[in-house]
Amino acid sequence: MAEQDNKTENATDKRVAEARLQGQIARAPELQVVAGLLATFATILFAGKTTAIRVAELWTGIFGHLHEIQISSERVGDWSRISVLTIFTLALPVMSTSMFAGILTGLLQTRFALSPKALEVKFEKLDPMAGFQRVFSGQSIVRVLLDAVKLAIVGALLYSAVKQVSNEPIFSSVVEAHQLGSFIYDTTLLLLFRFSLALGGVAAVSYLYQHFRVSKELMMSKQEVKEEMRSAEGDPIIRAMRRQMARRFLQKQMLAAIPTADVIVTNPTHFAVALKYERGVDKAPVVLAKGENAFALRIKEIAAVHGVPTIENKPVARMLFKFGKVGEAIPAQLYQVVAEILGFVYRTHRLYFHELKRRRLVA
Repeated sequence: MAEQDNKTENATDKRVAEARLQGQIARAPELQVVAGLLATFATILFAGKTTAIRVAELWTGIFGHLHEIQISSERVGDWSRISVLTIFTLALPVMSTSMFAGILTGLLQTRFALSPKALEVKFEKLDPMAGFQRVFSGQSIVRVLLDAVKLAIVGALLYSAVKQVSNEPIFSSVVEAHQLGSFIYDTTLLLLFRFSLALGGVAAVSYLYQHFRVSKELMMSKQEVKEEMRSAEGDPIIRAMRRQMARRFLQKQMLAAIPTADVIVTNPTHFAVALKYERGVDKAPVVLAKGENAFALRIKEIAAVHGVPTIENKPVARMLFKFGKVGEAIPAQLYQVVAEILGFVYRTHRLYFHELKRRRLVA
């Protein structure tokens, strides 16, 4: 009970998806019954009057001419086959629409989710004690109450309908066949409408209860939510290690590219940015490497070893470090000032750039 009291958080999307795979979904069978009744009502409303008259004429023709029919085993068989085939043909539209509506409503309740695990055999359900607990559980009591309400509604509606139609002239005088068909049609629609209306209310209450029950069962504790988020995002320590490894790999790549740089722009102590520009290859100068503090010092050391020109320009170095991205062209706002820097190093380090062509070919 204490564990249940700690479950104060709504279920996460992952928990809900897993519950659906297990078949743990809010469902009310009464909704499918109501959908079938409404589909039957609609079918009869649009096509049932003609069907009712045909049924009345069929039975009137049979019972009105019994004295003219020679009774034999062959004739009885023929009449039976004709009657069954006619009734089946007339009832087929109602049966089809009702079945389709029931299946569609069931799929809508589950949001078209397939739950193969719900069909698996669970041997724990064979436990007598567990079965005893299920029989006397709160859910079973609610189900019994709903069934009792449904039974009371059906009984009351049948009693009301019988009392209402018992005064119809059809039960006290001779009527035409079409009047018999109209009586069947009107009475059927009346009963279907009343049943649909009454059971619709029961179905709504049942579905709301099932939704509340499933939501309550799927609730999670704060610790469970944290663990699920941690599982989805990964362990923080592992994520930090991955970021550190990625950073080291990137730094290694940047340091390896420094010998092919055109110039190193520094501020001069905190930042260092290596730039490269090849005519016919690059549309604009590209950031090969950038770093601050200790890594900036490392960039300048490697540049000094390979003779890469180093230019001190504090504002440009800060802007390149802040807005430049490794492997991409510099921001357009810095084109002019960087072009001036490159023009200066091209004029003052001709021997380096002659050697740089060979380095880039080897790289």
